[in-house]
Amino acid sequence: MFSITLLTVGKLKETFYLAAAAEYAKRLGAYCRFRLVELPETRLPDDPNPAEIAAGLRKEAELIAAAVPKGAWFCVLTPEGKALSSEALADKLRAIKNEGKSAACFLIGSSFGIDPEIKRKADFRLSFGPMTFPHHLMRVMALEQLYRAETIQAGTKYHK
Repeated sequence: MFSITLLTVGKLKETFYLAAAAEYAKRLGAYCRFRLVELPETRLPDDPNPAEIAAGLRKEAELIAAAVPKGAWFCVLTPEGKALSSEALADKLRAIKNEGKSAACFLIGSSFGIDPEIKRKADFRLSFGPMTFPHHLMRVMALEQLYRAETIQAGTKYHK
């Protein structure tokens, strides 16, 4: 069975986000082995300067690099990535599976972003568009789209 890991930097606290994320993670489990890995966000001052932000992102990059499953296709969610339709994401995952990969890993960085080196190491950079979304909502959105991609591949009626 195909394995999907969602790496997130930072923890969810709000119960409504937790409930939505848990529901999509449960649904996704019917189509793949799903694993959520929450990594700690680097604590920064209230008004960090660019050097402090860069240092924090480098620290997070070490944790991210260690958490990406070996041999997994690696995708970072970033505004400068490529926007895909739900069908195109399903096709991308289907192609990865057809190439013999048994795992995919998606990363949602911290509220300050993702270290440039991690972005360079990614197999793909995915954008959900140029708008800014609450960091915690992005987890729910990513889970829903992964679930949708799996249901599209399976030919179920979820995607209309």
